[in-house]
Amino acid sequence: MSNPRFVLAGSQSGVGKTTISTGIMAALLKRKFDIQPFKVGPDYIDPAFHTFITGHKSRNLDSWMLDKDVIVELFLRNSMGKDIAVIEGVMGLYDGCGSDKDNGSTAHIAKLLKAPVILIINGKGMSNSAAAQVMGYKLYDPEVDIRGVIINQVSGEKHYRILKESIERDTGIECLGYLVPNPEIKLESRHLGLIPAMEVENLKEKLEAIATIVEASIDLDRLVAIAEGAVDINIEFSIETSVNRDINIGVALDKAFHFYYEDNLDLMRKLGANIIFFSPLHDDCLPENLHGLYFGGGYPEVFARDLEENSYMRSKIKEAIEKGMPTYAECGGLMYLTKGITTFEGSKHEMVGIFDCHTRMTGRLQRFGYITVDIDEPCVIADDRSVVRAHEFHRSILEEEKNSSYAYSVTKASDRSQRWKCGLKMFNALGAYCHIHFYSNKKLAKDFIGNCEKFRDGSDIHA
Repeated sequence: MSNPRFVLAGSQSGVGKTTISTGIMAALLKRKFDIQPFKVGPDYIDPAFHTFITGHKSRNLDSWMLDKDVIVELFLRNSMGKDIAVIEGVMGLYDGCGSDKDNGSTAHIAKLLKAPVILIINGKGMSNSAAAQVMGYKLYDPEVDIRGVIINQVSGEKHYRILKESIERDTGIECLGYLVPNPEIKLESRHLGLIPAMEVENLKEKLEAIATIVEASIDLDRLVAIAEGAVDINIEFSIETSVNRDINIGVALDKAFHFYYEDNLDLMRKLGANIIFFSPLHDDCLPENLHGLYFGGGYPEVFARDLEENSYMRSKIKEAIEKGMPTYAECGGLMYLTKGITTFEGSKHEMVGIFDCHTRMTGRLQRFGYITVDIDEPCVIADDRSVVRAHEFHRSILEEEKNSSYAYSVTKASDRSQRWKCGLKMFNALGAYCHIHFYSNKKLAKDFIGNCEKFRDGSDIHA
């Protein structure tokens, strides 16, 4: 099948991948392209910008958490029928898990998908050295098909022409354009990365401005031609028959909770769940006739005062969980289900109070990176012992843990000497800092839906 595609990869983090990626998507949209966006790695914030622009849910492609065939299948299923797929990389092109360039890196995804790579570099303060940098990336892994270069942070067109001449002459890789520094189009950040799309004021206008700049200084026609020249890839799809079990799962979705892998929600739907979104920030109470709850990550610490003030919602969530409703909470969701959150500023705010501990924000990352999760005890997402690959990224800690029962033993992927307990259990609720992609172990999604079905039918849940 024909699947035009390209990867936008950075030479390193902070080189401007997201600004350029969103600008290119917005510019292609103006040309009436139907775009399917993807993001390499365990990122939730960048995909929200992709989705805002294209109208299609951006999907994560992670070669550490997911098997090769799963990655290719998810890519093909979601890009089918689209005009072009735009894949934004993560960190630097060859940065993966630890020192392994073929484990979680943008380069690995590009090779698995046989996708041409457009390398983004920072041209500030360079001339011929830019060619040396590009040559290094070209030679480091000849299997990575670097087809073009975009140069960010050049002083102007004259500077770009110097860099372009050197790069094309000495590496044989063509330059497709450039951007000059422009603070007006910069996407601002805070403690976990970019400020999420739903919080950015005048985002549509800002993206239109970025698109206009991209149209003027990046060769979109050549970019599309490179994408259309990508070799076809095919795979025999796994058989996943959707079932109608009429299970209603309430999924928290608002400015405080919006870190979800879209494929997780899709898999739950295929397993018979109706996904019903609700807002712990703004709704008065839970949706009716729920059989389970799912709280993703996000920024509950930023909206702690508002979450606290919605006391009726908190009381209804606590009441539902105490009655045995299966509940799965990741990172920010875990924080919400503790007794309270102490913010960066030191203010304390009451939360739901299912888990007998408090959350406190800290000034540095507490856990960051890929992990292996051994599920040692039955819990709401696992009826028996299981293993799943996952990711952690948070600046908070749990304090005053009392009466805690843990389901997980966690090992850091890049340093197996680092092990710790996580996964708090209470009633039929599970809260943990790690983010799990259900396609890493589909049994977890099946067990969760199965336990929701038991709750609906009044059967015992051994979790």
